[in-house]
Amino acid sequence: MTTRKANTQWKGSLMQGAGQVTLASSGLGTYDVSWPARAEEPNGKTSPEELIAAAHSACFSMALSHALAQQGNAPEQLDVEASVEFVPGKGIVGIHLVAQGQVDGIDNDDFVKAAQDAKENCPVSQALTGTTITLDASLR
Repeated sequence: MTTRKANTQWKGSLMQGAGQVTLASSGLGTYDVSWPARAEEPNGKTSPEELIAAAHSACFSMALSHALAQQGNAPEQLDVEASVEFVPGKGIVGIHLVAQGQVDGIDNDDFVKAAQDAKENCPVSQALTGTTITLDASLR
């Protein structure tokens, strides 16, 4: 078992305040967060939704890479984008994954099937089961 940690220090109210998220386990850095970055324009700051998108695209990529390799077709390259949709007052209303792959030895249907399985079974997808997750997948 592994445990990863991040922490946030927030100062002020939601609308006028700001915070900093630190990736504590890796030590990779500290990132500014604010309500405007979440609900309006990023302006050089991040948001919980962007961090979820990063986690989801990385997890999905790992799961798809593993599934393809287990089938004997390790990918040359996978490019994955995760878009997390946030509506103030409602929360996260959806996540859309777009996956493109360079994989020898399989056709597009097999790639899409492996991508669908990765979407359903990567640990981040499983943690986000209360959210609608859609997928567009194709070979290059």
